[in-house]
Amino acid sequence: MERNHQCQSIDDYISQFPPQVQEILAELRRTIKEAAPEAEEKLSYQMPTFALHGNLVHFAAYKNHIGFYPAPSGIDSFREELSTYKGAKGSVQFPLNKPLPYELISRIVKFRAAENKNSWLKKTSKRSPRKQSNPQIEK
Repeated sequence: MERNHQCQSIDDYISQFPPQVQEILAELRRTIKEAAPEAEEKLSYQMPTFALHGNLVHFAAYKNHIGFYPAPSGIDSFREELSTYKGAKGSVQFPLNKPLPYELISRIVKFRAAENKNSWLKKTSKRSPRKQSNPQIEK
């Protein structure tokens, strides 16, 4: 499953894999879209990415697994449930020979969406008072 070309879209990315992997990737994509319907789809680092007030999650297919990248906070918050999978600080590997835990993935995506939204709200609320304290002079 070597990726040989630069993909232009998530559809393009998924289409380069064998049919059984395409099915898994399509279901993963649907799961993420249902969990975060407002999220924007894009490619980042040549991986399917969903963004909402910043990147939420990335995913990628490899020879024997699907890599899922929900940032370190997404891994830490679900560490016990993810403990049966290989992973690292901000990623987890779901083996291709076992069903993906779509319900868990959905909960992780919802967690990340709430986390990004809260972070965004904090940033925007910090900016608002500055704008109010320096009103524009009307002409």
